[in-house]
Amino acid sequence: MKVLISGGSGLIGSHLVKSLATDGHEVVVLSRRSDLKDAPKSVRYLSWDARSASGDWVEELAGAQGVINLAGASIGRWPWTRQRMAELLSSRLSATAALVQALGRTPADRRPPVFVSASGIDFYGDRGEEVITEESHPGDSFLARLSQQWEAEAQKAEPLGVRVARIRTAMVFGREALAFRLLTLPFRFFLGGPLGNGRQWFTWIHIEDIVGLYRLALEDARVSGPVNAVAPDLRRERDVANEIGRVLHRPAVFPAPAFALRLVLGKEAQLLLHGRRAQPVKALAYGYRFRLGGLHEALEEALARR
Repeated sequence: MKVLISGGSGLIGSHLVKSLATDGHEVVVLSRRSDLKDAPKSVRYLSWDARSASGDWVEELAGAQGVINLAGASIGRWPWTRQRMAELLSSRLSATAALVQALGRTPADRRPPVFVSASGIDFYGDRGEEVITEESHPGDSFLARLSQQWEAEAQKAEPLGVRVARIRTAMVFGREALAFRLLTLPFRFFLGGPLGNGRQWFTWIHIEDIVGLYRLALEDARVSGPVNAVAPDLRRERDVANEIGRVLHRPAVFPAPAFALRLVLGKEAQLLLHGRRAQPVKALAYGYRFRLGGLHEALEEALARR
């Protein structure tokens, strides 16, 4: 296949690009930079302005078999000022709108048949003990509203005859994942423990499986609509903390109080304190087999020294 990927130089994108290139697919990465080093020889990087549906990259859509949209400012960057929160939203909406507009300008007989767009598991907000599936209603937090608007922009490709899949992504476990490294850093200094009261459900997924789910959505014509990109081994946050301590051979007895997290992080604390008991219902129904779906094995791989 020929596949275009926006935001392909980020964590998920770089792993996805490598996976597709390894299997012989032609990959065109849309990035703000076109001089990236260490790129696979079979991958082309094109500079693009994510705010506009114009440029050389638009011509690459004709004849492509799929488009994957990962573009957007980093959620984990601190602090969440008003300006930063506006950027989190606008960067996602403008990039998605540019791609959809470009799809609309591509002749129908040469238009990519599938558009896979990123979203967040925060779509559901903070939901306590409720079991969450892809059919559950959205939440009302900042990140929930951001995800809803992001998905609504991607869905505008559906009237064009394009199959649209929306990947609602949990925290990604991986050695290069900044949020994961920050989560585990206190444990390395013997200061790890639960976040808040630790009772909130903690959704996560290993980098190998988020890549696997993007490829499933790209390659399997049955996949459309929202897909919960979460591992099936769902735990409460305090259990995750204990497991991190076990893998690192460190204690997990120093809690980070919710009020302290809110004082330091402001609204960004919702990344750590909000929980949802989300299940990967559609992924399992489509027959996806998680490669690292168990918490202990996923942590062992992500925390292994290389």
